[in-house]
Amino acid sequence: MNICSYVIIKRIFAMNKKTKLSTAHVCKPSLELPEETLYDLADLFKVFGDSTRLRILCALFDCEQCVQHIADELGMTHSAISHQLRFLKQNKLVKNRRQGKTIFYSLADEHVKRIFNQGLEHVREEL
Repeated sequence: MNICSYVIIKRIFAMNKKTKLSTAHVCKPSLELPEETLYDLADLFKVFGDSTRLRILCALFDCEQCVQHIADELGMTHSAISHQLRFLKQNKLVKNRRQGKTIFYSLADEHVKRIFNQGLEHVREEL
Protein backbone atom coordinates (compact mmCIF):
# COMPACT_ATOMS: atom_id res chain seq x y z
CA MET A 1 0.00 0.00 0.00
CA ASN A 2 1.45 3.36 -1.00
CA ILE A 3 1.19 6.48 1.14
CA CYS A 4 -1.59 7.90 -1.04
CA SER A 5 -3.72 4.80 -0.46
CA TYR A 6 -3.04 4.95 3.27
CA VAL A 7 -4.07 8.61 3.48
CA ILE A 8 -7.25 7.99 1.47
CA ILE A 9 -8.25 5.00 3.59
CA LYS A 10 -7.51 6.94 6.78
CA ARG A 11 -9.71 9.83 5.56
CA ILE A 12 -12.51 7.44 4.61
CA PHE A 13 -12.38 5.82 8.04
CA ALA A 14 -12.48 9.22 9.77
CA MET A 15 -15.36 10.39 7.56
CA ASN A 16 -17.35 7.24 8.31
CA LYS A 17 -16.91 7.75 12.06
CA LYS A 18 -18.37 11.26 11.77
CA THR A 19 -21.25 10.35 9.44
CA LYS A 20 -24.32 8.69 10.90
CA LEU A 21 -26.62 6.74 8.60
CA SER A 22 -30.13 8.04 8.10
CA THR A 23 -32.95 5.57 8.62
CA ALA A 24 -35.11 7.54 6.19
CA HIS A 25 -33.77 5.51 3.27
CA VAL A 26 -34.65 2.04 4.51
CA CYS A 27 -35.17 -0.38 1.65
CA LYS A 28 -38.62 -1.83 1.12
CA PRO A 29 -38.94 -5.60 0.92
CA SER A 30 -37.62 -6.92 -2.39
CA LEU A 31 -41.08 -8.14 -3.38
CA GLU A 32 -42.12 -4.51 -3.83
CA LEU A 33 -39.18 -3.66 -6.10
CA PRO A 34 -39.57 -4.21 -9.85
CA GLU A 35 -37.45 -7.06 -11.20
CA GLU A 36 -35.61 -4.68 -13.56
CA THR A 37 -34.57 -2.53 -10.59
CA LEU A 38 -33.20 -5.56 -8.79
CA TYR A 39 -31.18 -6.52 -11.90
CA ASP A 40 -29.82 -2.97 -12.16
CA LEU A 41 -28.85 -3.04 -8.49
CA ALA A 42 -27.13 -6.41 -8.93
CA ASP A 43 -25.20 -5.01 -11.91
CA LEU A 44 -24.07 -2.05 -9.83
CA PHE A 45 -22.72 -4.33 -7.11
CA LYS A 46 -20.90 -6.44 -9.72
CA VAL A 47 -18.91 -3.35 -10.68
CA PHE A 48 -17.57 -3.19 -7.12
CA GLY A 49 -16.60 -6.87 -7.30
CA ASP A 50 -13.23 -6.24 -8.92
CA SER A 51 -10.25 -5.05 -6.85
CA THR A 52 -8.68 -3.24 -9.83
CA ARG A 53 -11.81 -1.13 -10.27
CA LEU A 54 -11.82 -0.39 -6.54
CA ARG A 55 -8.19 0.70 -6.70
CA ILE A 56 -9.03 3.02 -9.61
CA LEU A 57 -11.94 4.53 -7.68
CA CYS A 58 -9.60 5.11 -4.72
CA ALA A 59 -7.12 6.84 -7.01
CA LEU A 60 -9.90 9.21 -8.12
CA PHE A 61 -11.25 9.99 -4.63
CA ASP A 62 -9.51 13.35 -4.21
CA CYS A 63 -8.83 14.57 -7.73
CA GLU A 64 -9.25 13.86 -11.41
CA GLN A 65 -6.44 12.03 -13.15
CA CYS A 66 -5.41 10.97 -16.63
CA VAL A 67 -5.06 7.30 -17.55
CA GLN A 68 -1.26 7.34 -17.52
CA HIS A 69 -1.09 8.84 -14.03
CA ILE A 70 -3.50 6.20 -12.70
CA ALA A 71 -1.51 3.45 -14.45
CA ASP A 72 1.75 4.71 -12.93
CA GLU A 73 0.21 5.03 -9.46
CA LEU A 74 -1.25 1.52 -9.56
CA GLY A 75 1.67 -0.12 -11.38
CA MET A 76 -0.52 -1.30 -14.26
CA THR A 77 -0.58 -0.88 -18.01
CA HIS A 78 -2.30 2.00 -19.77
CA SER A 79 -4.45 -0.54 -21.62
CA ALA A 80 -5.65 -2.30 -18.45
CA ILE A 81 -6.60 1.01 -16.81
CA SER A 82 -8.39 2.24 -19.95
CA HIS A 83 -10.41 -0.98 -20.12
CA GLN A 84 -11.56 -0.67 -16.51
CA LEU A 85 -12.27 3.06 -16.83
CA ARG A 86 -14.48 2.36 -19.84
CA PHE A 87 -16.41 -0.17 -17.73
CA LEU A 88 -16.70 2.27 -14.81
CA LYS A 89 -17.90 5.01 -17.15
CA GLN A 90 -20.53 2.75 -18.74
CA ASN A 91 -21.83 2.09 -15.24
CA LYS A 92 -21.91 5.82 -14.42
CA LEU A 93 -19.32 5.66 -11.64
CA VAL A 94 -16.74 7.87 -13.36
CA LYS A 95 -16.96 10.74 -15.81
CA ASN A 96 -14.37 12.26 -18.08
CA ARG A 97 -13.37 15.51 -19.70
CA ARG A 98 -10.98 16.18 -22.56
CA GLN A 99 -8.23 18.77 -22.41
CA GLY A 100 -6.38 18.77 -25.69
CA LYS A 101 -5.27 15.19 -26.33
CA THR A 102 -5.54 14.19 -22.68
CA ILE A 103 -8.68 12.74 -21.08
CA PHE A 104 -9.11 13.28 -17.36
CA TYR A 105 -11.29 10.99 -15.26
CA SER A 106 -13.03 11.72 -11.96
CA LEU A 107 -15.73 10.16 -9.82
CA ALA A 108 -19.18 10.73 -11.29
CA ASP A 109 -20.62 12.16 -8.07
CA GLU A 110 -20.68 11.90 -4.28
CA HIS A 111 -22.83 8.75 -4.46
CA VAL A 112 -19.79 6.78 -5.57
CA LYS A 113 -17.86 7.82 -2.47
CA ARG A 114 -20.81 6.99 -0.23
CA ILE A 115 -21.29 3.54 -1.76
CA PHE A 116 -17.58 2.81 -1.41
CA ASN A 117 -17.49 4.14 2.16
CA GLN A 118 -20.51 2.09 3.19
CA GLY A 119 -18.91 -1.07 1.80
CA LEU A 120 -15.66 -0.27 3.58
CA GLU A 121 -17.50 0.35 6.84
CA HIS A 122 -19.30 -2.98 6.45
CA VAL A 123 -16.12 -5.01 5.90
CA ARG A 124 -14.47 -3.32 8.88
CA GLU A 125 -17.34 -4.19 11.23
CA GLU A 126 -16.53 -6.57 14.00
CA LEU A 127 -18.95 -9.43 14.12
